[in-house]
Amino acid sequence: QLEEIPIQKAISTRHVMSTFPHFGTAAIHVGQEPEQWDMNQVVPPISMSTTYKQDNPGEPVKHDYSRAGNPSRDVLQKNLAALEDAKHCNVFASGLAATSAIINSLNRGDHIVCSDDVYGGTQRYINKIAVSKHGLEVTSIDLTEIENLEKAIKPNTKMVWFESPSNPLLKVVDIAAVVHVAKKANPEIVVVVDNTFMTPYFQRPISLGADVVVHSITKYINGHSDVVMGAVITDNDEFQQHLFFMQLAVGAVPSPFDCFLVNRGLKTLHIRMRAHYENALAVAKYLEANDRIESVLYPALESHPQHQVHQKQTKGMSGMISFYLKGELQQSRSFLSALKVFTLAESLGGYESLAELPSIMTHASVPAETRAVLGITDNLIRISVGIEDLDDLIADLDQALKIAIP
Repeated sequence: QLEEIPIQKAISTRHVMSTFPHFGTAAIHVGQEPEQWDMNQVVPPISMSTTYKQDNPGEPVKHDYSRAGNPSRDVLQKNLAALEDAKHCNVFASGLAATSAIINSLNRGDHIVCSDDVYGGTQRYINKIAVSKHGLEVTSIDLTEIENLEKAIKPNTKMVWFESPSNPLLKVVDIAAVVHVAKKANPEIVVVVDNTFMTPYFQRPISLGADVVVHSITKYINGHSDVVMGAVITDNDEFQQHLFFMQLAVGAVPSPFDCFLVNRGLKTLHIRMRAHYENALAVAKYLEANDRIESVLYPALESHPQHQVHQKQTKGMSGMISFYLKGELQQSRSFLSALKVFTLAESLGGYESLAELPSIMTHASVPAETRAVLGITDNLIRISVGIEDLDDLIADLDQALKIAIP
C-alpha cells in the first residue's frame, strides 16, 4: 500500500500532469522548469516585487500588481493543480480565507448542505458569518448515510460541503455517492470536498466527481508547521474566475515567501505521507489493543465503520488518529500533559507529532450540545502522528497512558 501511486491516465491526459505519470516526479518538476527564469534557476526564485513595469499603459507582460498575481504564487498554484490532477488552483492567506472565497460564490437565500462533523472554524464561519451576516441557509447532516443528503436537498440548495475523513471524528464520506445524489437533484449544485487530512497523494476528489477541493495548506501539504495558507482547486473555468476575483477584490493572498516555503514542502510530500501512514497505522493498532483505550477511529483499520468506503476511494491514510480514553476530562488532561515526544498543540500535519483535546481546543467554538451529539467528548483525543521513529512514539504514548490511567 505504500508503493508509488500512479496517476489515473484517463483523467491526466487533459492536464499537465500527463507529462509525469507518477506523483513524486510531478511534485518535484511541474511548474519548476528552470527555463522560465532569467538564469535557469533550478529552485524557483522568490519574487518579492509588489508591482511590475509595463512597456505601454495597460499592457503588462503578465502581472501588474502582486495582489492579482505573482511569479512565486504562479509556481505553487501550477504545482498544486497538477497534484490534484486538476486545471486550476488559487491559493489564499489561510484555509479559512479559502473557505470564505468558496462560500462567497453564493447569494443571499442560497442553501448549503454541510456534514455535521467538520473543522470548528468552518462551522463557525458558516454559522456566524455566512448564515447570520450574509443570509445563507445551512443544514448540517451526517453524510455517511447518503439518504440524509437526499432528504436535505432543497430547491435552493447550491452547495454540498464535507470533509472526508472528517475532523475530529474521522468519518469517511462516499464522495462519488454524494456527487451522484447532488447532481441528480440539480446539476448546478457545487460539491466541495475538504481534502486537508488526505492530501492529493492519498485521495483526489475531483477524479471522483467533486467540483471543488479545498486544503488548509498549513497542514500536510506544507508539512513543516511554519506557514498558514489555503488552496482551492477545480476543473471548472467559471468557478476559477470567481476565485481569481476573490484574490483580487478581497485580497486575502499569501506572501511570495510563504509560497516559496510551501513549494519547497511539496517536494517531499510523497515521502512524508508514506512515513505518516506507516507510523500511524502501527500506532492505531497499538492503541486498539490497549486496555486503557475505549475505541480508536482510524479509517485504515478494519474496525472503522466506513473502512470499505475508505479503501474504495483512497490509496492510504494520513497520520490523523482520534481515540476515546477510558476516562473523563481529568484523565485526558493527565495523558496530554504527560506526553514528551508528542507536543500538546493545535494544528496537524507537520513532521512532528502533535496531540490535542478537541472539546476544549480545536472544536471549542462548536456549541456544547452539538459536541455532545457528535461525540466530541472530554475523553476524545486527536493525535497527528509525525515521522519520528515509531518505537519512540509508541513508548511515549504508553508511558503517558500509564500515568493517566494507572
